[in-house]
Amino acid sequence: MKGRLGKAGRRWLLLFHRWTGIVAGLLFALWIGSGLVMLYVPFPILTEAERLGRLAPIAWDHVAVAPDAALAASNSLGGPADFGLEMRGDEPVYRITRRDGTRVTLSARSGQELGLAASAVALRVAGANSPKARVEPVERDQWTVTARYDPLRPFLKVALGDVAGTELYVSAVTGAVALDTTRFERGWNWVGAVAHWIYLTPLRARAELWRTILLWLSGLAALGALSGLAIGIWRLRIRPPYARGSVTPYRGLARWHHLCGLAGGIGLGAFIVSGWLSMNPNHWFASVNPPADLHAAYAGTPSALGLDARQLRAFATLNTRALRFTALGGRWWVVAEAPDGPHAVATDGATALDAGTIAGAAMRGFPGARLRSARQLSAYDAYWYPHGTDPRPLPILRLRLGDPASTWLHIDPRDGTILQRLDRSGRINRWLFDAPHRLDLPGLTGHRTLHDAAQWVLNLLAAGIALTGIISGWRRLSRALAA
Repeated sequence: MKGRLGKAGRRWLLLFHRWTGIVAGLLFALWIGSGLVMLYVPFPILTEAERLGRLAPIAWDHVAVAPDAALAASNSLGGPADFGLEMRGDEPVYRITRRDGTRVTLSARSGQELGLAASAVALRVAGANSPKARVEPVERDQWTVTARYDPLRPFLKVALGDVAGTELYVSAVTGAVALDTTRFERGWNWVGAVAHWIYLTPLRARAELWRTILLWLSGLAALGALSGLAIGIWRLRIRPPYARGSVTPYRGLARWHHLCGLAGGIGLGAFIVSGWLSMNPNHWFASVNPPADLHAAYAGTPSALGLDARQLRAFATLNTRALRFTALGGRWWVVAEAPDGPHAVATDGATALDAGTIAGAAMRGFPGARLRSARQLSAYDAYWYPHGTDPRPLPILRLRLGDPASTWLHIDPRDGTILQRLDRSGRINRWLFDAPHRLDLPGLTGHRTLHDAAQWVLNLLAAGIALTGIISGWRRLSRALAA
């Protein structure tokens, strides 16, 4: 009885792998090829350096409204989530994000709320001086499909008409550039991130439907990969070998499929399973982005800034492109933003931000917990490291908290920005997803050439598994249909 059950189980395992392999093999080939493209061409975003680089220096002579007056006019109950001063084309403006995510843009000349940006404003903001520049209204498209852009819709897409085919998305709500893309990025992303994440606009616009479909597809693919790995190990024979000293009973293309699976099956299985985990099944892993209640507790409830328009100039450096007014620990800090990085000073103009102030403000978000350690990192480690084209700043301040989730906070000491929240589940996810899927492993992170070489080796082995499996599967399917 036991032997019959074992034989039936192996037979069903073979049948399951054979037929799911046809579908899974196509997904493997799609994910492997697109993943290699993503090593070099990430999905388009507007980096902080790009945002600041497109801003004109603040026209201080035209700033007549004090920050407190602008904040009062914005009706930001409970304090703003974000508050800053910068240029909108040739006009200085206060940009304020309320706690509910809505945006307000006020003229720093008059204090009046500015309406939706028109095409002429979008052209000025984009710095579009060429007669070839064109403006097109866009509600949602392939590059602005995710929910993060919802508070900024609609957009005015400005095609600069330059050699690179640059297109800038100016939010009609704020009149600020929200995204930039080039022809090179758009072209390669169709065979990179769009294919890898199945980022088709009608599907991705429905976030929960997209997530559900990806969970089922990647789950099926993971079972197909794991069943193949089990069969590969089961059919492997070293002592005694098969006829003619072979370690595999298969011939022809099936032999190569088996051998590629033995060499790369563990890597492929880890890649697919970790990809399934990236969709956060059953919401096992907490987001690394700090939640709104932590931001609110960290900010506190500061009183008025107490600065008039003329006093703002004292906080500006020669390269200042924007001022940001940051509430931290119940006190206002002025952050001068420049291409070489931010610099925070208290509103008295003399007190600089230090680790003790940051830690004290952070603990407001974890009542009853104790601070286990506060350490400044000047070098990357296993939990703070660059990934691909995403260099992370150094130094950073790491706070380790004694709350039930054993939370770590990574904070930029220059301006107090919480860059990442890692609780226990986030650190587990770092090893279950980032390590096998992105090869973010000690010894590889920070060494781009070595990291990419390892990616190519593992992906080429996986490609061998996928292609031999697809061809074998379709041959068998053709015979079955012809019978």
